[in-house]
Amino acid sequence: MTGIIIDKRFCGPPNSGNGGYVCGRLAQHIPGGAEVTLRAPPPLDTPLATSATDDGTWELRDGAKLVATGRAVNIELTRLETASFEEACAAESRTLAKPHEHPLPTCFVCGTARAEGDGLRIFAGPLGRPTKSPVLAASWVPDPNLAADDGLVAPEFLWSALDCPTGFACNCDPQSSAIDRTPLLLGRMSARIETRPHPGDRCIITAWPTGRDGRKRMAEAALHDEGGRLLAAAKTTWIAVEREVQLGRG
Repeated sequence: MTGIIIDKRFCGPPNSGNGGYVCGRLAQHIPGGAEVTLRAPPPLDTPLATSATDDGTWELRDGAKLVATGRAVNIELTRLETASFEEACAAESRTLAKPHEHPLPTCFVCGTARAEGDGLRIFAGPLGRPTKSPVLAASWVPDPNLAADDGLVAPEFLWSALDCPTGFACNCDPQSSAIDRTPLLLGRMSARIETRPHPGDRCIITAWPTGRDGRKRMAEAALHDEGGRLLAAAKTTWIAVEREVQLGRG
């Protein structure tokens, strides 16, 4: 049994870990593509235990409380959307996360209140080109402090970067393209990493909704380098919740 601590820097809601980051930390125990299901809000600055079960899944626990489970999966996207770096930068001007109305301004990934080099500051917005279904995009140039010991961006930050853009994509109706602001929390994330970029590489994230089922909203995302090479791909399921629950007060 090993343990991890989710530093408060890596929050999503104010008092719990960013879902993509937490999923990425647990997924490090799983070779290849992985699916992680969040079972409870991941606490910050708290020793959490990770262990493998007899059936090959991994668990993340806060004492007796189950926080997340992970397993190996094959990940295939329904489609693959791409954009140029310039298109992604332009999409950010149409971001759904305006500073004065951002639902979680201190989020490690998409928070507008996070400084350069502290948060990822990934602000996905509509591409603004004719498509059958909405597509969001954002640029991302990883900071040097995101590097692992091998000099490449650590895997958990690729999971993080693919997380929030899918949440905003889930607020876009896949049929009508209408946008709402329903409070959401990440419930499940699957991802596979093809190649990890270097800090300073110019990267492009695209995200798009794939469906809805009751309170569940699904989306997919891709991370490319500036040359169009696929770096990572993800599928997510978000859950519509009350605002107080999103903030960890419910």
